[in-house]
Amino acid sequence: MKTTTIWKGGKSYESIHPNKSTIHIDAAGGFNPKALLLSGLASCSGVDIVDILEKMRVPFADLKIEVEADQTEEYPRVFKDINIVYSIATDEENRDKVIKAIDLSLEKYCGVAAMLKKNSKINYTLTIQAV
Repeated sequence: MKTTTIWKGGKSYESIHPNKSTIHIDAAGGFNPKALLLSGLASCSGVDIVDILEKMRVPFADLKIEVEADQTEEYPRVFKDINIVYSIATDEENRDKVIKAIDLSLEKYCGVAAMLKKNSKINYTLTIQAV
C-alpha cells in the first residue's frame, strides 16, 4: 500500500493513491489527519459488516457509522477512548446477527481497528431502525 502526499500551502495537503484518487487534508479545518483515522475505522468496519451481513443473508439498509474519540491532554494528543455508534435499518430479529458482524469486524477483520486498539479502547453501541 502506498500514497503520496503533497503540501499545498499552510496546513493543506493533497494525498494521492496510485489509482489517481485524491483526498484533500486540511489540519486547519475540514478533514484533518485524525478525522481521517476515524473515517478509516468507520469505513473499514463498515466494509466488513456489509460483507458479513450479506453472507448471512440478513436484509438491511441505511448503515450509518458515527465515530467520536477523546484525546489525551498531553502531546502527542492521541486517542484515549473511541466510541462508535452503528445505526442500521433491519428487523429487530436480526440484532444478534448484526452484533456478531460488528464483533467479527472489530475483533478479527478490520486492520484499522487492530492498529488503533493497540493504544485506544474501542466501544460501540448499536441502534436498529425499523425497515
